[in-house]
Amino acid sequence: MDQERSATIQIGGKEFELILTTRATKAIANRYGGLENLGEKLMKSENFEMALDEIVWLLTLLANQSILIHNLRNKNTPEDLLTEEEVELLTSPLDLAAYKNAITEAMFRGTKRNVESEEEGIGTKNVEVG
Repeated sequence: MDQERSATIQIGGKEFELILTTRATKAIANRYGGLENLGEKLMKSENFEMALDEIVWLLTLLANQSILIHNLRNKNTPEDLLTEEEVELLTSPLDLAAYKNAITEAMFRGTKRNVESEEEGIGTKNVEVG
């Protein structure tokens, strides 16, 4: 996949790439009202079980993006999508805490903008007056 916009984790001994796609962004917006509300929701979950549910949901969503991309490109050899139940059974709460960093990294990479500045003197908008 595209290492510039993904983070890699292991679940049950298998490697998964977490990717923030447009489809995943739409699902997050539908669930939380937007990416900007995601962090707040995860931090303010009413209880530990609810917080774990949210992390498992997000982890499953982002991990499945790489599988969906694979399936789109390799229609003859599709892979099964990861389920929330599999993530719950193949991870521990300690794993999920570590995965939060990978989730953050994937989301950062998925929304990263490469900003280039113009060279000074070429196409400058602000001209000295004086």
